[in-house]
Amino acid sequence: MKLIYQIALFSYTVLIRIASIFNHKAKLWLRGRKNSFSYLKTHIQKEDEIIWFHCASLGEFEQGKPLMELIKKNQSKYKLLITFFSPSGYEYRKNNPLIDYVCYLPTDSNKNARKFIELVNPKQAYFVKYEFWYFYLAELHQHTVPTYLISGVFRANQPFFKWYGSFNRKMLSFFTHFFLQNKVSVDLLTSIGFNNIMQSGDTRIDRVFENAQSPTPLPIIEKFTNKKPTIILGSSWEKEEEIISTFIQTTDKVFNYIIAPHDVSEPHINNLIATLNTKHLLYSEANQRNATQHNILIINNIGILANCYQYTDIALIGGGFSGSLHNILEPASFGNAIIIGEKHQKFHEAQELIDAYAAFSIGSLDDFIAVVNHLMMKENLQDTKNAASIYIKNGVGATNKIWEVVKNNF
Repeated sequence: MKLIYQIALFSYTVLIRIASIFNHKAKLWLRGRKNSFSYLKTHIQKEDEIIWFHCASLGEFEQGKPLMELIKKNQSKYKLLITFFSPSGYEYRKNNPLIDYVCYLPTDSNKNARKFIELVNPKQAYFVKYEFWYFYLAELHQHTVPTYLISGVFRANQPFFKWYGSFNRKMLSFFTHFFLQNKVSVDLLTSIGFNNIMQSGDTRIDRVFENAQSPTPLPIIEKFTNKKPTIILGSSWEKEEEIISTFIQTTDKVFNYIIAPHDVSEPHINNLIATLNTKHLLYSEANQRNATQHNILIINNIGILANCYQYTDIALIGGGFSGSLHNILEPASFGNAIIIGEKHQKFHEAQELIDAYAAFSIGSLDDFIAVVNHLMMKENLQDTKNAASIYIKNGVGATNKIWEVVKNNF
């Protein structure tokens, strides 16, 4: 199985090299890894005491951030090294002041893992949510480095829990402790003999709750919404954009609309504008004078979506029609009624919000219209918004639970 794993990694790298010819993200993936070791050699000092966090992408960084901040607050002598798998994480967080060192994680191999651990010499290592790299984990284990999975989630269909999953279970054996989001994950790990487990919850909830208590003001968004009922599309893909475009063109309901696409490239924005086929305002062109002259605002930049939700009422979140649902905790933290596509089974928080009557699952435009009509009744909307806020408040505390365990290893 180890050989199959190595072949799979090699094949993936070959495919990335081919894709890099015409794909900018793939090119960044390759270029970043080419410089990782030289960066570490140049920047890390022998006297540095490093705490290493590995995050797949931007979402996992935000998930790990509350614990990073707590470590910095209580153990300021340590330096934080953050590694990313994806360019979407590295490119948007490489200059974060919380981070001392940041780079792409070199491809998982025996040689790379040995070289990386030798250069970094981490005192602790944290993998966020679901990152499992065999050679890195094995090397950490060999060097007796306390290694944690935080905000972990497991599902029964993963190889860990199959008859052929001995290699994957070996990776799990390298962890010092698992901090898991839900009881399903706890039960699954227990079923294969792991007891070094805590159901601590999701650190993302701590993150979004904290942000909702003191959000960054967005004067243009506030001016645009003007305290009118507002529907927002968060990290939308084509399916959500098609639904809202048809809804806008056919409804007699009066809303403001904010559309924040997952892809903010110029070609996609132009396609979105063509699909809407109606008057709109681009955020890059908005100001205090023209913000109230349109009822459709297109967010064509990155970085403000999480704070847009403080001004909106109903959030249609992207990715739910493809099985790649984007962050629904951010709109929930601001008490938005949430609407998602029906392919959300991999995201337990989605089902929990649905069960709490804070979110609705749809499969079509007709479903969307039915949900909006339901929410147009003022009492229904307020009950849904309250349910979302309560869900977030009840989930706060995961970071402190983790800290109470890991602080003993500093």
